[in-house]
Amino acid sequence: MTRPALPRLFFLLGLASVLTGCPRALPPRIEPPKAAQLALPATGAYTGAYMDFGEKEDAVSVEAIEEFEKMVGKRQAIVASSSYWGEQSFPAANIRLIARHGSLPLIFWSPWDRPYEENRGPDRYSLTSILEGKHDAYIDRWGDEAKAFAGPMVVSFANEPNGNWFPWSGFFYGAGKKLSKGAGFEGPDTYRRAFRYVVDRVRARGARNVQWVLHLMNYPYPFDMWNLAAEYDPGSEYCDWVGFSLYGPQYNGDRWGTFTPLLAWPYQTVSELHPAKPVMVVEWGVGEFPKKGSKAAWISEALATMRSPEYNRIKAIVFWHERWQNKDGSYSNLRVNSSPDALQAYRDGIADPYWLDRPIWK
Repeated sequence: MTRPALPRLFFLLGLASVLTGCPRALPPRIEPPKAAQLALPATGAYTGAYMDFGEKEDAVSVEAIEEFEKMVGKRQAIVASSSYWGEQSFPAANIRLIARHGSLPLIFWSPWDRPYEENRGPDRYSLTSILEGKHDAYIDRWGDEAKAFAGPMVVSFANEPNGNWFPWSGFFYGAGKKLSKGAGFEGPDTYRRAFRYVVDRVRARGARNVQWVLHLMNYPYPFDMWNLAAEYDPGSEYCDWVGFSLYGPQYNGDRWGTFTPLLAWPYQTVSELHPAKPVMVVEWGVGEFPKKGSKAAWISEALATMRSPEYNRIKAIVFWHERWQNKDGSYSNLRVNSSPDALQAYRDGIADPYWLDRPIWK
């Protein structure tokens, strides 16, 4: 649901061989040919992960990727990382490293200024300032470098806008106030126009290698009519994927629940929103709270459910592998190896050949 941008404590990944015996041999990686395009699998779905790349979520390294893959026993078709507007940079080194590894880069491109703290409202990179053209030079430069990269990449611009924690959330831009002209509400409409503005400028620079994902929360916060997925939809010509984040309990105060009810409604919602678009579970994961419920069982249910015929529009899933400390001193441990049982459940589930370990290029 939300990844607090607070100081984290980073720990070495556990050795999979200790927990699971001899690690599975991984197939060789295949770097995509130049000017390749991503193909959607006729059967199965791509598997991927964000691998705890540091506080700015951009410290990508070969070692971290390979260690994660060795631990879970499978290569990752998608590797996710972030690009914050406060850095005023394009993540060229990261996406080239990911592409050389044979994976598809997924970039969370966030209009966010330092110190990257949630629940603070709009900052200097507000949606309104984007629409006023104040950041055109940066957007254009980002688009130029994306074009120069040339390889396929997926971009999630301003993710989870139907929440109320990020500064680009519709909540901060008029929320449910009705537009003076036409249908809709001010908060989602501001987001929708900013999304189109950014996509148009990047495309105008010739970066046709970028695929865009409309990245929502599975359930809106607050849960109200003005905050539903359809209100944020920029239109089919502006998104190549539709997707959402789906998390189980992340904090001590969260109630435990099973996976499937969290998936059913948002899947139906985005599927109806764009019937011809592939669905991506852009982030998914759950904390380790053994007194409340079994993380291993939650993961097993998740992987079994998402590969069932009922959800065959899902063509990619990206696990959020991270651990952080909260303001109250507690920890939220979403890492796949938060316990031996959780890791084993993930290894067993992701081993199914339905989950594809490399992109298909055309």
